[in-house]
Amino acid sequence: MERIFIILFLFAGIIPSVFGDAFIENDQQYIGDDKSLHIVGEITNNLKVPLSQISVLITLLDENKNPIAVKEANSLVNTIMPGMKGPFELVLVNNEAKNTESYSLKLNYELSHPKSQVIDITESKLSTDKYNNLMITGVVTNKGDITANTVAIVATFYDIEGNVVAVSRVHPEPDYLGVNDNAFFLVTIPDKIQNNQIKEYSLVAESEEYAAVPEFPTGTLVLLVVTLSAYVGITRYSSRITTNLISAVNLK
Repeated sequence: MERIFIILFLFAGIIPSVFGDAFIENDQQYIGDDKSLHIVGEITNNLKVPLSQISVLITLLDENKNPIAVKEANSLVNTIMPGMKGPFELVLVNNEAKNTESYSLKLNYELSHPKSQVIDITESKLSTDKYNNLMITGVVTNKGDITANTVAIVATFYDIEGNVVAVSRVHPEPDYLGVNDNAFFLVTIPDKIQNNQIKEYSLVAESEEYAAVPEFPTGTLVLLVVTLSAYVGITRYSSRITTNLISAVNLK
């Protein structure tokens, strides 16, 4: 009886660390103005531990739901901390794109050690350039106690329904930050078709050593006079491509 009690106690100690779920949401496919097929979405981490080595296996399906090919897209955020999100994108330009009518998704990841959340976006501003392209300018700051290397800013753009319509990952110049140093960054979305769909965006920054601060700096396109929740994605219209399969594997 004593052995059973010890085993149950140890098992109970493991459960709280992974309670929750990690899943894909707000995904969709679209044809860009470059005529390529884009499949985009975001991974949500509701576990109590960070995720790393994150990828999405995308099975392309024809009009009869027959598999065409399986592709892999990595999360643009390398470490997704608990309660945070990371977008992904797959771009197809060949016959696979022409024949793809729908898709299914499978999430792969590993559990990771926590990172200090001290890479902060302290300023951001949305504007348009002379070609009517949307762009976001801002400042990223290292609030940690060591140099942050390979700093990256990841932007996720949403339509009025909360679905992901575009993603971008950029590096400031320089892409390393000393303690309390700042760097200017610029994010652009030159695709005119997607520009017209964007109603809201979120930003997150990370480095090799550090993760982003817990809150996503978010912005709404106030010129379009639209207010909406940033992460609506449960309801889909029948004309939209929906996810046929979402699963999580490789819990380690």
